Amino acid sequence: MKTKIITALFFVSGLSLFGQQPATIRLSLNDCIQTAVEKNINAVQARMDKQKGRYKIEEARSALLPKITGSGTFQDNLKLPVTMIPGDILGQPGIIIPFEMGVQYNTGISVGVNQILYNQTALTGLKLSKMNDQLNSLGIEKVNENLAQETADLYFLAQTTAEQERIVKDNIARTEKMVSITKTLWDNGMGKKVDYDRIKVMLENQQTNLDNTSSLLEQQLNMIKYLLEIPVSQSIQLTDSVDMPLLPANPGPMVDFSDHIDIQIIEQQKEIASLNQKMVNQGYLPSLSFIGNLSYQGQRSELKNYFNNSPENSWFTAAYIGLNLSIPIFDGFEKRSKSRQAKIDYQKTILTLDNTKEKFSADYKNALNNYYNYKNNVKRQEENIELAQNVYKETALKYREGMASMSDLLQDETGLSNAQINYLNALYNFKSSELEIMMLNGEIRRLIQ
Repeated sequence: MKTKIITALFFVSGLSLFGQQPATIRLSLNDCIQTAVEKNINAVQARMDKQKGRYKIEEARSALLPKITGSGTFQDNLKLPVTMIPGDILGQPGIIIPFEMGVQYNTGISVGVNQILYNQTALTGLKLSKMNDQLNSLGIEKVNENLAQETADLYFLAQTTAEQERIVKDNIARTEKMVSITKTLWDNGMGKKVDYDRIKVMLENQQTNLDNTSSLLEQQLNMIKYLLEIPVSQSIQLTDSVDMPLLPANPGPMVDFSDHIDIQIIEQQKEIASLNQKMVNQGYLPSLSFIGNLSYQGQRSELKNYFNNSPENSWFTAAYIGLNLSIPIFDGFEKRSKSRQAKIDYQKTILTLDNTKEKFSADYKNALNNYYNYKNNVKRQEENIELAQNVYKETALKYREGMASMSDLLQDETGLSNAQINYLNALYNFKSSELEIMMLNGEIRRLIQ
């Protein structure tokens, strides 16, 4: 008997499970969020940006480390350069004589070193790269929070659809009983064929509704698999109920959003813009560096004697060390233009920060209003469902006894279905409002940790 062994592709409670893939993976809300944060492409790319930022720090630090360069040249002077020399040197005073100087073959090897002793721009650049690395860390948190909200919202949407599927199945079972009763009444001459046809039409509509709901649920589960990097062919089951509580208590008014990840990111961007402006202005400061060079030079008249070391074919050594002071004097107003641009960038971040805080204040008030509104709607719709169920049961009983018409029964069935749909819509809207509040007040982090 052949057995196919595969590696389990999902992590349960943070542990890797290996072995035969189960028929169905059971997922709680926490499982989904943790897996999305770990495996989703957006989270992976955010962590890659973080790693790239670490390399940026190393790059900035390298500007303050010694630079050692080596070079080598070989030159074949096909035509020696001509220099004009006074004729007095050759005993021909009063004239200028052209004179070829040098040898045909020249070789040079050198090693140079340059070490920055003081360069404020490079020092600030290193600090700037570290601040950008902190910004990347905040970026990871933002991606994780967005993933948590998106995953939770899709989780509750799928669970709402699953609940709708269950309700439709119950309605179909109830309608099938009524179809059987109506058929019996018709067969015994106590009912009308038109009543039987009407209830059959309702049953077919419910079957179509079930097919559409089941298809929608499958699409939503596939989206969850996509977020979690689970193969589409893998079957999953969501275990947490749609009415599970998210907030530990009813939320209240809120005026301080400094802990919000977007505010933290803009604050960091403001600091970076300020530091960038300082770095541009520091370009006016002088820089000091240590320099050194060691070189060997060989000059040969004939190539065949190139490697012969003789008094005529000697290698000449040269070396120096020193300090190099660079003082910016005039750059055509380049740094002035860059400084003004950096100042505008800083002012823009201040405006963005103030505007974002005002927006969050308005968003939170609206989310708070939606929260209590949808919470009341859920309660009202629960009571409405109970009332609609009682009305339908009463009408169905009267229909069996011949005291109510099929129209009355269908009308009450429609009322019950509408009440159920309204309840599910209110419940999903309530969960979405909870997630919105958790995004604004920072509670969403509890779902990630």
